[in-house]
This record gives sequence, C-alpha cells and structure tokens, in this order.
Amino acid sequence: MTIAYPFATSEPVNQQIYRLLRQEIVDCTIRPGTLLSEKEISTRFNVSRQPVREAFIKLSETGLVQILPQRGTFVMKISAKRVSDGRFIREAVEIAIIRRAALAITPEHLMQLKHNLHRQELAASNKRIKEFLELDDEFHRTFTQIIDCPMAWETIETIKATMDRVRFMSLADVSPPESLIEQHYKIYNGLEKRDPDAAEAAMKQHLGEMISTVTTISQRNTDWFEADE
Repeated sequence: MTIAYPFATSEPVNQQIYRLLRQEIVDCTIRPGTLLSEKEISTRFNVSRQPVREAFIKLSETGLVQILPQRGTFVMKISAKRVSDGRFIREAVEIAIIRRAALAITPEHLMQLKHNLHRQELAASNKRIKEFLELDDEFHRTFTQIIDCPMAWETIETIKATMDRVRFMSLADVSPPESLIEQHYKIYNGLEKRDPDAAEAAMKQHLGEMISTVTTISQRNTDWFEADE
C-alpha cells in the first residue's frame, strides 16, 4: 500500500527508511527469514528504488539482512554466536565509556539520567515496550554524550543490531523491563558516587544478562535462529 510517509527534510530518505525497517526487523514485525522486496517497499513509502537499495545495504552492514545476488534480500535469522560476539564487543566499549563517564559526570547529567529512569518506569508500568526500548537506548547514549564521544554510540548502535532483536523478544517475561530498570539504577548509583569500579561492575552485570537470555529465547523460537556450530 502506498502511503504519504512524512519523511523529515533534514535527513536523507535512505537513512529514514533504514531506521524504519531496522525497527520492524528488531521488533519482529518483519520476521527472520522474510524476503524483502525493493519494489514493494518503494511502493509502500512512495519512493524510488534507490533509497530502498541503499537502506538494504546498511541493514546488511549491521547483520540484519543478507543480500544474495539473483535471489533477493532476506532478513537474517538470529545467530546466537553473533549475539554473543556483539555483547562481548559492546561490553568492552561501554565499560571504557562508563569509567570515563563516572569521572566526567555533572549534576546536570545526573538529573538527565534520573529523568530518563523515571520515564522508563512509567513506560514499563503502562506496558509501552517500544517506548521503553527507546528510553533504554537514550540512557546508554547519554554516557557517550557525557564523555563527548558521539562516534562511540554510532559504533555501539551498529554492534547491537542483532542483540536488539533478542532484547525485544525477552521483555515479556525472560528479562522484563522492571529487572532492566533495576540494573540501570545500579549503573546510575555508580555514576552518582563517581565510582568507576562500581559503575563498571553494574554495567558488566547488565550486559552479561544477554547470554542467558539468548539461550532461553532461542529454545522458544527455533525457526527464527540459525543452527550455529
């Protein structure tokens, strides 16, 4: 169906299509294994095929789709190995960030983080899962703003694309928002105390939960996961 999608004029259309498709893949609106059609998506958003093709390339770079010549573009099944590798790399990056943030944080930053946590609690209590995930990202992105390193968040966002699908599927009961919020508060407390060791320990606990989560989710949704060796 063609829609007059309200694309922003301040950002390239291909980037906006990428973000929209990324979200639909992450929340499994578009399921693993789905064949994506350039023609159908260009019709859906009433754009030419070029920005759609460019969005597909970017999705491929983040590991969410696979472009097969003569066959098409498929949403990749979830790889537990890729999730584990992504968590390992993300942990290394975020620990370096959080240690620096613990020393650079200001009262204004703490207020910003506390406000975000309150909004997380509100979203969780009202079962607004997508909003909660957006606030979760905002919480982590703030750390990179504290140390004035936006490239760090760009790196994390690329790494965590596959992790995000597992994260979304786990929120119902495996790793509910209330549990994640509690972990976020531990990170916040380490920052408030300006204690790099406490902030690091809290971050390790938070990101480490992904390993047990992916095992449970993969057992429940075997058709959506690759048979990793």
